[in-house]
Amino acid sequence: MRWAGRLGRRALLGLLALLALVIGVRAWDVHHGPELRPWHTEVPPELGAAALDAADWPAFLAAEARAFDFVRREVSAKLGPADRSLANRYDPASPLDPARFATDWNRSFVLTPEGPPRGVAVLVHGLTDAPFSMRHLARLHAEAGFVAVVPRMPGHGTVPAGLTAADWPDWAAATRLAVREARRRAPGLPLHLVGYSNGGALVLLHALEAAEAGAPMPDQLVLLSPMVGVTPFARFAGLAGLPALLPAFAGAAWLSVLPEFNPFKFNSFPVNAARQSHLLTAEIQARLGRLAAAGRLDRLPPVLTFQSVADATVSTRAVIAALHARLPAGRGELVLFDLNREARLGPLLDPRADAALTAIPPAPRGFALVLVTNVAPDTPAVEARGTPAGGTAETRHALGLDWPRGVFSLSHVALPFPVEDGLYGLAPAPEDDFGLRLGALAPRGEGGVLVMSLDSLLRVSSNPFFPYLRDRLHGMLQGEAGTPRAAPGRAADPAPAPAR
Repeated sequence: MRWAGRLGRRALLGLLALLALVIGVRAWDVHHGPELRPWHTEVPPELGAAALDAADWPAFLAAEARAFDFVRREVSAKLGPADRSLANRYDPASPLDPARFATDWNRSFVLTPEGPPRGVAVLVHGLTDAPFSMRHLARLHAEAGFVAVVPRMPGHGTVPAGLTAADWPDWAAATRLAVREARRRAPGLPLHLVGYSNGGALVLLHALEAAEAGAPMPDQLVLLSPMVGVTPFARFAGLAGLPALLPAFAGAAWLSVLPEFNPFKFNSFPVNAARQSHLLTAEIQARLGRLAAAGRLDRLPPVLTFQSVADATVSTRAVIAALHARLPAGRGELVLFDLNREARLGPLLDPRADAALTAIPPAPRGFALVLVTNVAPDTPAVEARGTPAGGTAETRHALGLDWPRGVFSLSHVALPFPVEDGLYGLAPAPEDDFGLRLGALAPRGEGGVLVMSLDSLLRVSSNPFFPYLRDRLHGMLQGEAGTPRAAPGRAADPAPAPAR
């Protein structure tokens, strides 16, 4: 017993020594890293979860305006000479200043159809992102007769420092507020929740909360690259921030400190954002587990998910195994965008890049599956190969779309953007100008020169198969609009109470 005790103490001391070494290396790295700028240190005021649950849409917008006023007053107006640059989105003289554009897509917005609404949708953006990323999908919904409510999540759209203070309950409360506003604007009509990345996690969480509480449910979930599971690093991201407890090492609160030249997305990434993403996915998995154990997953609405096989941000395997494989039969459909299987690219592809596909259960399976992939290895043309829930027969449908030359896969960030998007598109439309065309960049030069990693610049940021995604959503909206329905096992939603 004494021997076992001594061994345990030695193991504990060894673990503490290893932890101290990791923290010391992290502190050294931070001390010699880039300096924090005002947009990393000035935190705008935001409503917390309790205040959001008590607020209505006008109060939400008023609080949002105060946050943006804070950024103008405490960051943009106080920039020193070193921070004044045409490439800095926070410099009022920069062409990248979002306030210069006809619409500042960092802010919450609502799109309404031309005629009477036939339904309503809440569209939630991703982590470090802004409502900008949902504008194409919002327009699609408005054109189909749906009111599109697009909220800005707390901590986003202003300065990256906002994400050092925001947490996932704040985002969940903002999602609930947007749903209340959606129901107020279109009472009794179909309600769709659409989420991208972290927004996918939030709309899924909203449905899980409603299922557990027996509350009114949405009629449809649409998820794009949903954050159902994240990389293992996110679980331990908090350790990377421990040196920040000492003022001299405040930079340890950041996993990356970069120039902010993107008008609608943060380049810098705080430790807290990674930690919150892990906590959010853990909450989702816990709720999925409780509902499954109680036999109540059938309360969830239909779930349509679009996911890239190659995704370095979220776990494609988790989307398959931890979500769709657990849904009741016939309740889910998963659309996977495959790697480019054209033979000439074969030698360049890592054999492990499509390992997530091994998580797909054999047919017949409980969910419908569509794989968007090459028609044949000798062509860039793609087709949709579909298998229905409960079936084994595969159908093939040519899409009339090709892989662009040199593109070997989609990415986590690409799905909601057409190639014509002015900021992220491979072939940006001239009239959609935001002062920078990130998606069309093809940087060439020597290593170690650019402030951004080549991996981030080479990551494809628009979806050449967006027309297929658009057509699938358009068909779904046209088929359901104006007809409130009850999914099996749950009652139709009652009309919401008047907004406060």
